[in-house]
Amino acid sequence: MTVLLALAITACGGNGEDAQAQDAQPEEVVTDAQHQEASNDSAANGDNGVRTIEHLKGTSEIPASIERIVVLSAAYIDHLLTIGEVPVGVNVEARYGGDYLPYLADQLEGVVTLGSAESPNLEAIVELDPDVILVESRTAENVYEQLEKIAPTIVLGTEWLEYEEDPAFWTRDLMTIASMYGKEELAQAKADELQAKVKTASDTINGLDHKKLAYVRVREKLLQLYARKGHPTNTLLYDELGFEPSSLTPEEQRIDMSLEKVPELDADYIVLEVDPNGQEFLEGMNESFLWREVPAVKDEQTFETDSFWLFKGWGVIGRGEIVDDVLTMIQ
Repeated sequence: MTVLLALAITACGGNGEDAQAQDAQPEEVVTDAQHQEASNDSAANGDNGVRTIEHLKGTSEIPASIERIVVLSAAYIDHLLTIGEVPVGVNVEARYGGDYLPYLADQLEGVVTLGSAESPNLEAIVELDPDVILVESRTAENVYEQLEKIAPTIVLGTEWLEYEEDPAFWTRDLMTIASMYGKEELAQAKADELQAKVKTASDTINGLDHKKLAYVRVREKLLQLYARKGHPTNTLLYDELGFEPSSLTPEEQRIDMSLEKVPELDADYIVLEVDPNGQEFLEGMNESFLWREVPAVKDEQTFETDSFWLFKGWGVIGRGEIVDDVLTMIQ
C-alpha cells in the first residue's frame, strides 16, 4: 500500500506539471501572435477594418479602406478629387446634357454616369457594387431607403441658411469625407492652400477704389440678383474676397429683377451667370439702353460666366477657379 500510494502521488504531480506546461506554452505563443496580427490590422485598417461615420441619418459603419464609392453630388465629387480619390460612379446635371460638370470632366474620364442626383439610376448603382454611397440631404429625401439597401449610404449637407453666419461652413462636408479615408490632414492642407490664395486676391480687391459687385443670373426670360448670403459662392465674393454688395443686392435670398430696375444697379463689376437657355435674353438685354446705363456696363466691367459658379462654390477645386476668374475680371 505504501508503494502504491507513492506511485499515485508521483503520477499526479507529473500530470499536473505537464498540464501546466501544455497550457502555458501554447497560450503564450497564441497571445503574442494575435497581438501582432491585431496591431497590423489596426495600423492598416483602423478600427477592425471599419470606420464609424456620423451623418444626417445617424451613424454608419463603412470599410476603413474604401475601394468603390458612388457619389451623387457635384460638391462631393469636388471634395473627393481634392483628396486624390476618384469615384466609380457619379451623378450628372441635365442642364449640361447629362454629362460630367465641365470643370471636373478631365479628372472623371471613364467614371460611370448614374443619372441625376434627384433621380439616380438604381440598377446602374447596383451593377457597380459600391462599398459606400455618398449623397446630399435633398437626394436622401427621395431614395435613401433604396440606396441603403445597396450599400452604406452617407447623407451630408445642411438645412437651408443654417450656415449663414459661417462663411467656412462648406468645409464641414469636405472634412467628413476626408475622415472616411483617413485623409483629414491632406484635406486641411488643401483648404489652407485655397485660403492663402483667397487672402492674396482679397488684398488686391481691398486695394481697389471702387469694388461694388452685383452677381446676376440671366435666365430664359428674366434676371435674378443673388444675395450677399445664402450660398458659398456669395459668401466667397462678399465675405472672403471683400467685394461690396450693390445697393440692390438682397441680404439672404436672390430676387427677380426687371429691366426697368436695372439702371439702379450701382455696381462697379457685374458677374453674369448665364443659363444655357438664357443667351437670347442676354442678347436683348445688351441692346437695351437701360442696361447700358449701369456703371459696370459703361466701363466694360462685366464678366460672363455660366452656372458652374453655383457648383464651384462648394469645393476647393471650384473655389480656386472662381478666384482665378475674379482676378481676371478686375485686371
